[in-house]
Amino acid sequence: MYRLAEAGAKGDRDALQRTMDLLATEAAEQGRHSQARRLTGLLAGDKPRRASSAAGRVGSRGLPESVRDLLIDRMPRRTLGDMILPAEIVADVREVIQEQEETALLRANSLEPRHAILLVGPPGNGKTTLAEAIATELGLPFLTVRYDGVVDSYLGETAARIRRIIDHAAAAPCVLFFDEFDAIGKERGDIHETGEIKRVVNSLLVQLDSLPSHCVVVCATNHPELLDRAVWRRFQLRIELPLPDRDAVVEMYRRLARTVRGSGFTQEKYVDCMLGRSMSEIEQFNLDVKRRLVLSRGSMTASEVALIVLSRWCRQQDSLVENERVDARKADRSNSTRAKARKAHPREKAADPTQADLPGTS
Repeated sequence: MYRLAEAGAKGDRDALQRTMDLLATEAAEQGRHSQARRLTGLLAGDKPRRASSAAGRVGSRGLPESVRDLLIDRMPRRTLGDMILPAEIVADVREVIQEQEETALLRANSLEPRHAILLVGPPGNGKTTLAEAIATELGLPFLTVRYDGVVDSYLGETAARIRRIIDHAAAAPCVLFFDEFDAIGKERGDIHETGEIKRVVNSLLVQLDSLPSHCVVVCATNHPELLDRAVWRRFQLRIELPLPDRDAVVEMYRRLARTVRGSGFTQEKYVDCMLGRSMSEIEQFNLDVKRRLVLSRGSMTASEVALIVLSRWCRQQDSLVENERVDARKADRSNSTRAKARKAHPREKAADPTQADLPGTS
């Protein structure tokens, strides 16, 4: 990395190319073939990508003034290999990455790569991480929309700000990430929403249609039922990220077991406590064990630390389950009351786009 920085500072293109070639070779040997291809062709200009010279940039400092309060621009670091995902989801994402990398071939055959992805599922199961991983695999800047800077109570201002975001993203290749997309992509038929939100959705649909295929837009939502029907059609790939299944939890145990060894901490205990939790919670548990182990300064074995943390988490789980049971009983009573009201005043049920078998849904 020092040689790369030195060559860049001196403007020595030959040294820069040699260093880039070494990095590309290293990436290929480690199985990072996508990154290797990008490094090989970077100086030759095979694939025009947005300049990423600010390797240490944080927040919005590298953005122009017009969108500095609307976007967060940061270097993506998570990869698909960091994640534990169902094989079919990995395959779907790999296809989109391949299409983006082979844009020239597709265009030679009058085709465009897919570039609009919708991620749905419960919170904490990797939607943001997957969006970042896509940016990492493509070697592109990762731009996250800041809703605190976008949404405004003044008529038309929100739509204008979205337009500025789209214009900036369209200027050069990037991954544009809308988290909690239902905040601006809500169903226009919702009687509880204001006219401003409906105008924002109209503008959003037009702006999404205008995005060129070199801008990969990834939208995430915990509430797909709130999205406008027309919004769904804008996404060429729709992926549902479910709670981790048993195989995923077992893999998380194995990753932790590389650090935590010893009797008393079994896979069965781990799975029994973690199954049903989000991936984010499981990751936090693993980190909690590692933190306590470091802070114990050798006074406890790894398995002793793990058992203490596991016991605490299981107690918390029991408390949450009891609270959920209370909430469920309240919900049952409320649903019963509404059901009686519907029988007294029947009306046609609105279609829910999330319940249909949509093409491209994973």
